[in-house]
Amino acid sequence: MKAVEISSFGAPEVLRLVQREQPQPGAGELLIHVAASGVNRPDVLQRMGHYPVPPGVSDIPGLEVAGVIEGGDAQALAGAGLAIGQHVCALVAGGGYAQYCVAPVGQCLPVPQGLSDLQAASLPETFFTVWSNVFDRARLQPAETLLVQGGSSGIGVTAIQLAKAFSARVIVTAGSDEKCAACLALGADHAINYRTHDFRDEVTRLTDGRGVDVILDMVAGPYVAREIDCLSEDGRLVIIGVQGGVKSEINAAMVLRRRLSVTGSTLRPRPIAFKAAIARALLLNVWPLIEAGGIRTVIHSTFAPAQAALAHSLMESNQHVGKIVLTWSEA
Repeated sequence: MKAVEISSFGAPEVLRLVQREQPQPGAGELLIHVAASGVNRPDVLQRMGHYPVPPGVSDIPGLEVAGVIEGGDAQALAGAGLAIGQHVCALVAGGGYAQYCVAPVGQCLPVPQGLSDLQAASLPETFFTVWSNVFDRARLQPAETLLVQGGSSGIGVTAIQLAKAFSARVIVTAGSDEKCAACLALGADHAINYRTHDFRDEVTRLTDGRGVDVILDMVAGPYVAREIDCLSEDGRLVIIGVQGGVKSEINAAMVLRRRLSVTGSTLRPRPIAFKAAIARALLLNVWPLIEAGGIRTVIHSTFAPAQAALAHSLMESNQHVGKIVLTWSEA
């Protein structure tokens, strides 16, 4: 099969299209003939040598795919209500940038009715992440306010739509007026251009000094101290990325006085059973919304696998709104 591998750690140009042996599914797994692969920031970190591959996982990058089930554990397939020939999308721990990919059955979901494989490939990584962190860890409730740092990212456009679908108020930050406009078009109540406005001041103004209930943060570093100031009483901060740095200073007295919670998570190393539980929650609570048109996919660009370096360059430029996808029909 054709696959995109990381020839050495470094710039996007280290990605190359090669021939690899087709993976074989084991117990509890299925084999997907991949139509499209999502591109995510953890792929960039892996390419740079900053996101180690878990033991036993393919060194091929890629954390989400969509395509057709070509084989696998028949008993596990039947138990999950899946069948050979069915179109699915899947969250994987690696190996997604390839024409064939093995995935745990529990991490696979049917492609929502009305969506193409290309659209479905943009779903798993961000929807699993947002559901797990915003709804499970941070327990966002209807009528509460969510602040999303980086509202135009793949995570951001997903968080906006999911939070609004469950009747929350959404404030986002983005790096340009154009990106802010895109977030508002997706349903965000307010969008703050962090290059021209201080998000802490704006959040204080927009909430009449109350603060927000939940913050989804992909930046960390110096943002954390300002985010603590943005939280309401009993507010929850969830950190899912450290693009701004791994060290933060906070006002611990503020945490005590306002009964704040600061937490975080990474999804890739979590057990299959944990991810399968998220998949079940998505199938029950979110897939019907997608099929009804209440939540839509947002794909900025598609690339052929041979152009994976261009896809990573675009990701690193932060000029995109939504998802970037590799399409294997062009391999």
